[in-house]
Amino acid sequence: MSCACLSVKSAVFKKSPKSSMMNQLEAYKNKRDFSKTPEPQGLTGQKQNGMVYAVQKHHAKTLHYDLRLEMSGVLKSWAIPKGPSADPSQKKLAIPTEDHPLDYAHFEGIIPPGQYGAGTVILWDRGTYKNHKDDISLQQALKQGKLEIFIDGQKLKGSYVLLRTGKENDPKPRWLFIKMKDDYADASANLTQTHPQSVLSGKTIEELEEENS
Repeated sequence: MSCACLSVKSAVFKKSPKSSMMNQLEAYKNKRDFSKTPEPQGLTGQKQNGMVYAVQKHHAKTLHYDLRLEMSGVLKSWAIPKGPSADPSQKKLAIPTEDHPLDYAHFEGIIPPGQYGAGTVILWDRGTYKNHKDDISLQQALKQGKLEIFIDGQKLKGSYVLLRTGKENDPKPRWLFIKMKDDYADASANLTQTHPQSVLSGKTIEELEEENS
Protein backbone atom coordinates (compact mmCIF):
# COMPACT_ATOMS: atom_id res chain seq x y z
CA MET A 1 0.00 0.00 0.00
CA SER A 2 2.77 2.41 0.92
CA CYS A 3 4.53 1.69 -2.36
CA ALA A 4 1.38 2.53 -4.32
CA CYS A 5 1.00 5.83 -2.49
CA LEU A 6 4.61 6.71 -3.15
CA SER A 7 4.12 5.99 -6.84
CA VAL A 8 1.08 8.25 -7.01
CA LYS A 9 2.91 11.09 -5.28
CA SER A 10 5.81 10.78 -7.70
CA ALA A 11 3.43 11.00 -10.63
CA VAL A 12 1.72 14.06 -9.18
CA PHE A 13 4.84 16.06 -8.44
CA LYS A 14 6.98 15.10 -11.43
CA LYS A 15 7.32 18.13 -13.72
CA SER A 16 6.36 17.63 -17.33
CA PRO A 17 8.51 19.15 -20.14
CA LYS A 18 5.65 21.57 -20.88
CA SER A 19 5.49 22.67 -17.23
CA SER A 20 9.25 23.20 -17.17
CA MET A 21 9.07 25.29 -20.35
CA MET A 22 6.30 27.46 -18.85
CA ASN A 23 8.53 28.11 -15.82
CA GLN A 24 11.37 29.13 -18.14
CA LEU A 25 9.06 31.67 -19.80
CA GLU A 26 7.79 33.15 -16.53
CA ALA A 27 10.17 36.14 -16.67
CA TYR A 28 9.20 36.77 -20.32
CA LYS A 29 5.47 36.73 -19.54
CA ASN A 30 5.74 38.82 -16.37
CA LYS A 31 7.39 41.68 -18.28
CA ARG A 32 4.66 41.97 -20.92
CA ASP A 33 1.00 42.96 -21.22
CA PHE A 34 -0.25 40.85 -24.11
CA SER A 35 -3.41 42.90 -24.42
CA LYS A 36 -1.17 45.75 -25.63
CA THR A 37 1.94 44.23 -27.21
CA PRO A 38 1.80 42.20 -30.46
CA GLU A 39 4.59 39.92 -29.24
CA PRO A 40 3.76 36.17 -29.12
CA GLN A 41 2.50 34.79 -25.83
CA GLY A 42 4.39 31.55 -26.28
CA LEU A 43 1.30 29.37 -26.38
CA THR A 44 2.67 27.37 -29.30
CA GLY A 45 6.11 26.52 -30.60
CA GLN A 46 6.76 26.48 -34.34
CA LYS A 47 9.17 23.65 -35.05
CA GLN A 48 11.29 23.25 -38.15
CA ASN A 49 14.04 20.95 -39.33
CA GLY A 50 17.02 21.78 -37.14
CA MET A 51 17.42 23.98 -34.10
CA VAL A 52 15.97 27.46 -34.53
CA TYR A 53 18.39 30.38 -34.86
CA ALA A 54 17.37 34.02 -35.29
CA VAL A 55 18.70 37.56 -34.91
CA GLN A 56 16.30 40.47 -34.45
CA LYS A 57 17.29 44.08 -34.94
CA HIS A 58 15.61 46.04 -32.18
CA HIS A 59 15.33 49.82 -32.04
CA ALA A 60 14.31 50.33 -28.40
CA LYS A 61 15.95 52.93 -26.14
CA THR A 62 19.10 52.01 -27.97
CA LEU A 63 19.60 50.12 -31.21
CA HIS A 64 20.83 46.55 -30.69
CA TYR A 65 20.56 43.03 -32.05
CA ASP A 66 18.99 40.09 -30.22
CA LEU A 67 20.50 36.65 -30.78
CA ARG A 68 18.10 33.73 -30.24
CA LEU A 69 19.05 30.04 -30.06
CA GLU A 70 16.56 27.24 -29.51
CA MET A 71 17.45 25.16 -26.50
CA SER A 72 15.33 23.05 -24.12
CA GLY A 73 12.08 24.19 -25.72
CA VAL A 74 12.71 27.94 -25.55
CA LEU A 75 14.90 30.56 -27.23
CA LYS A 76 17.98 31.36 -25.17
CA SER A 77 18.62 35.05 -25.82
CA TRP A 78 21.44 37.58 -25.77
CA ALA A 79 21.41 41.29 -26.63
CA ILE A 80 24.37 42.26 -28.84
CA PRO A 81 24.69 46.07 -28.66
CA LYS A 82 26.87 46.49 -31.76
CA GLY A 83 25.53 43.58 -33.77
CA PRO A 84 27.14 40.33 -34.94
CA SER A 85 30.18 40.13 -37.21
CA ALA A 86 31.84 37.77 -39.69
CA ASP A 87 35.28 39.04 -38.59
CA PRO A 88 37.04 36.67 -36.12
CA SER A 89 39.05 39.57 -34.66
CA GLN A 90 35.90 41.28 -33.35
CA LYS A 91 34.71 40.20 -29.92
CA LYS A 92 31.09 41.32 -29.65
CA LEU A 93 29.60 41.91 -26.21
CA ALA A 94 26.52 39.70 -25.67
CA ILE A 95 24.29 40.35 -22.65
CA PRO A 96 21.95 37.52 -21.57
CA THR A 97 18.25 38.36 -21.49
CA GLU A 98 15.20 36.33 -20.50
CA ASP A 99 14.24 33.17 -22.39
CA HIS A 100 11.76 33.77 -25.22
CA PRO A 101 9.15 31.41 -26.71
CA LEU A 102 10.01 29.57 -29.93
CA ASP A 103 7.47 31.52 -31.97
CA TYR A 104 9.34 34.74 -31.16
CA ALA A 105 11.81 33.71 -33.86
CA HIS A 106 9.13 34.75 -36.39
CA PHE A 107 8.21 38.07 -34.75
CA GLU A 108 8.52 41.43 -36.47
CA GLY A 109 6.60 44.57 -35.58
CA ILE A 110 6.16 47.57 -33.29
CA ILE A 111 6.18 47.17 -29.51
CA PRO A 112 4.04 50.11 -28.33
CA PRO A 113 5.20 52.90 -25.97
CA GLY A 114 4.93 52.02 -22.30
CA GLN A 115 5.58 48.34 -22.93
CA TYR A 116 8.76 46.47 -22.08
CA GLY A 117 11.23 46.85 -24.95
CA ALA A 118 9.09 49.48 -26.67
CA GLY A 119 10.30 50.11 -30.20
CA THR A 120 10.63 48.56 -33.63
CA VAL A 121 11.74 44.98 -34.27
CA ILE A 122 12.70 43.41 -37.60
CA LEU A 123 13.79 39.85 -38.24
CA TRP A 124 17.35 40.59 -39.39
CA ASP A 125 18.40 36.96 -39.86
CA ARG A 126 17.07 33.47 -39.33
CA GLY A 127 17.89 29.85 -40.02
CA THR A 128 19.13 26.91 -38.01
CA TYR A 129 22.17 26.04 -35.93
CA LYS A 130 23.82 22.96 -34.47
CA ASN A 131 26.25 22.04 -31.74
CA HIS A 132 29.86 22.19 -32.96
CA LYS A 133 31.07 19.77 -30.27
CA ASP A 134 30.28 16.05 -30.13
CA ASP A 135 31.53 15.50 -26.59
CA ILE A 136 29.31 17.98 -24.75
CA SER A 137 25.62 18.89 -24.93
CA LEU A 138 24.41 22.41 -25.64
CA GLN A 139 23.03 22.63 -22.10
CA GLN A 140 26.34 21.57 -20.55
CA ALA A 141 28.30 23.96 -22.77
CA LEU A 142 26.00 26.83 -21.77
CA LYS A 143 26.47 26.02 -18.09
CA GLN A 144 30.25 25.84 -18.50
CA GLY A 145 30.29 29.16 -20.34
CA LYS A 146 31.62 28.14 -23.76
CA LEU A 147 29.11 27.39 -26.48
CA GLU A 148 30.56 26.49 -29.89
CA ILE A 149 27.96 26.33 -32.65
CA PHE A 150 27.60 26.24 -36.43
CA ILE A 151 25.07 28.75 -37.77
CA ASP A 152 23.27 28.30 -41.08
CA GLY A 153 21.46 31.59 -41.50
CA GLN A 154 20.64 33.78 -44.47
CA LYS A 155 23.27 36.32 -43.37
CA LEU A 156 25.41 34.68 -40.69
CA LYS A 157 27.07 31.41 -41.64
CA GLY A 158 29.77 29.25 -40.16
CA SER A 159 31.25 28.58 -36.75
CA TYR A 160 30.72 30.93 -33.81
CA VAL A 161 31.50 30.79 -30.12
CA LEU A 162 29.59 32.31 -27.20
CA LEU A 163 32.07 32.77 -24.37
CA ARG A 164 31.17 33.81 -20.82
CA THR A 165 33.68 36.25 -19.38
CA GLY A 166 32.75 35.87 -15.72
CA LYS A 167 31.65 33.14 -13.30
CA GLU A 168 28.45 31.13 -13.69
CA ASN A 169 26.79 32.79 -10.67
CA ASP A 170 27.78 36.34 -11.66
CA PRO A 171 24.70 38.54 -10.99
CA LYS A 172 25.39 40.45 -14.22
CA PRO A 173 26.90 37.88 -16.58
CA ARG A 174 28.59 39.04 -19.77
CA TRP A 175 29.37 36.96 -22.81
CA LEU A 176 31.29 37.49 -26.03
CA PHE A 177 29.96 36.42 -29.44
CA ILE A 178 32.90 35.69 -31.76
CA LYS A 179 33.21 34.40 -35.31
CA MET A 180 35.57 31.44 -35.47
CA LYS A 181 38.10 31.10 -38.27
CA ASP A 182 36.66 29.06 -41.13
CA ASP A 183 35.71 29.40 -44.80
CA TYR A 184 32.88 31.80 -43.89
CA ALA A 185 35.06 34.25 -41.95
CA ASP A 186 35.43 37.63 -43.65
CA ALA A 187 37.31 40.48 -41.97
CA SER A 188 36.17 42.93 -44.65
CA ALA A 189 32.45 42.23 -44.28
CA ASN A 190 30.19 44.60 -42.38
CA LEU A 191 26.90 42.72 -42.52
CA THR A 192 24.89 45.07 -40.34
CA GLN A 193 25.71 47.95 -42.70
CA THR A 194 25.50 46.18 -46.06
CA HIS A 195 22.47 44.03 -45.21
CA PRO A 196 20.16 46.15 -43.01
CA GLN A 197 16.88 44.66 -44.32
CA SER A 198 14.58 42.15 -42.70
CA VAL A 199 14.74 38.61 -44.07
CA LEU A 200 10.97 38.39 -43.46
CA SER A 201 9.59 41.57 -45.05
CA GLY A 202 12.60 42.99 -46.86
CA LYS A 203 12.11 46.26 -44.95
CA THR A 204 14.59 48.23 -42.89
CA ILE A 205 13.90 49.45 -39.36
CA GLU A 206 13.39 52.95 -40.75
CA GLU A 207 10.90 51.81 -43.39
CA LEU A 208 8.85 49.87 -40.85
CA GLU A 209 8.83 52.85 -38.48
CA GLU A 210 7.75 55.19 -41.28
CA GLU A 211 4.88 52.89 -42.23
CA ASN A 212 3.62 52.94 -38.67
CA SER A 213 4.17 56.62 -37.88
